[in-house]
Parts: sequence; structure tokens; C-alpha cells
Amino acid sequence: MHPFRFAIQQGSARSGEAWAATARRAESLGYDMLVMPDHLGHQLSPFAALAAAAAATTRLRVGAFVFANDYRHPLILAREAATLDFLSGGRFEMGLGAGWMPGDYRRLGLSYDPPPRRIDRLEEAVPLIKRLLAGETVSHRGEHYQLDRASVGVPIVQRPRPPLAIGAGGPRMLKLAAREAEIVGLTPGFDSHGRVHLRQASETSTAEKIALIRTAAGDRFERLEINLWLADAGLVGSGNSLVGSAWAAARWAPTAVYDSPYVLYGTLSSARERLLRRRDRLGISYYTVPSHAMESMAPLVEALAGK
Repeated sequence: MHPFRFAIQQGSARSGEAWAATARRAESLGYDMLVMPDHLGHQLSPFAALAAAAAATTRLRVGAFVFANDYRHPLILAREAATLDFLSGGRFEMGLGAGWMPGDYRRLGLSYDPPPRRIDRLEEAVPLIKRLLAGETVSHRGEHYQLDRASVGVPIVQRPRPPLAIGAGGPRMLKLAAREAEIVGLTPGFDSHGRVHLRQASETSTAEKIALIRTAAGDRFERLEINLWLADAGLVGSGNSLVGSAWAAARWAPTAVYDSPYVLYGTLSSARERLLRRRDRLGISYYTVPSHAMESMAPLVEALAGK
């Protein structure tokens, strides 16, 4: 059974100092990770911002939830990741996904292909990125990518390589994550138009996904760390009350919001017991908290992190 870990997800800041202050505050509150989304809207560019967060802290690990595979060639992505791993002293975790936001593809002038095609590219890219981040020199001629004696050219600090997380919601992505990753990042999944499958955000649907992961992973399952991204969270009496989060509750109402694992409301005691029961039943031990809930969720982080 994995100990609990908590990440804070943040994508923007008022200034460079504010960004560094957020990273330092997350570290001081006991969060293990700072992760960023990878989109082309109003957010900081991930690699530069993550490097700044790592430079402002001493323990905090950094990564993305998740880098969109289609936006970068595997060699470019692996080289940036290896550099960040090196500069952070081995505090980087690689997160990968197939890409899902139509607006990003439009801005890039890329075709928003159906999910199977995007997953095809990710399935080809993942082994290449893993080999590159393990320090290998890689030659490859595939359907989507070609490499000729490619290497990242940077010493790898974490051995055999930085941990890999794959964000997954649908069956094919869950099976890929179960086979290839150290961390499976559960999401409700998205339809062919990039819309969230809210009906998949229930406890029952999540249990079904865990069962699929268990089957696909085989004897790897006990070594997998299961991560779950929280759409919203708040502890009663801690500055982010149920009333203050009413907008999120309304948005997630179709999921029977208070029973959905993707939102977490309640007292410290009830939230703690819920996460402990869920870990026992489903193996979920790693939670990503939205930035606005960082302070309010700190008592829960203090109560469970590392235990």
C-alpha cells in the first residue's frame, strides 16, 4: 500500500515572485508536488515555470498533469524533461497524455484527430521517451516518429529514469498506463469533442476503472501509484466551505457530486476517513488539489501525507 501524497495544481501567477511564493508555501504546507496543466491559454509555459518552482524550493517535486504528447516531438519533450530533472536535482516527474483540448489544437494549426489516432501517437511516443530518459541512444523508424541515434545529452539524475505518470480515462488509455507508467492519473475521460464524461466521475465508475487497471497491470498493480485529480475540494471551517464551492457543486451535479471521488468536501475527520477507506478499497493514494484549495486542504495534507 502506497503512502498518501498530495500535489497542488497551479498554472499562473501575478508575478515571478508570486509564483515562487506559491511553490514555497506548498512545500511548507507538506505538499509533495507542484504540477501544471499543459495548455495554450492563459497559463505559464510549463518547463520554465516548473524550473522556477524547483529553484525556489528544496524538497518540492515538480511535473505536469499532463504534457500533451501531440505538442512536441518525443526527443524535444524528453530533452526538456531531462534538463529539468538535472537542474532540480532529481525532483521531476514526467506526466504524459494524448492531448484533449480542441482549442489548443486550433491554436497550433493541428488537426484534432479522433481519440484512437491521438492514442496511436502516444503509444508510439511513450517507449521512446522512457528510453531517452533512461539515458539510451535511440534510433527509431515508426509510423509517427523517426529518431536517428538520438539522446537527451543531459545526465539523468533519477535512476533508472524519472517516474512516468500517464493521465487516463478511457479503457485504452487505462491499459496503456497500467503497462507503461509508474503512476496512473485517473480522469473522468473526454469525448471526441473534448468534453468531460461527467457520468464517469462516480465512485462506481472509478471502481470499474481500477478493476480494469488491475487486470491490465497484472503483477505490476501493487507497484502502481494511483493518482486522482480533484476538480474541487474544501474542508468545512477551513476557508473553503461548501457554500464557497457551490459553483463547483452545481457544475458536477450530474455525478452525484458528494459521492464523486473527483470532489472532496466535508470536515477534516470525514475527509480523512473517506480517503483512508478509498485507499483500502481502490488503492488511490495520491491526490492533486486545485490551487485555490491549497490552504484549506492543508490540515488534511498534514494528517495523511506520508502515512
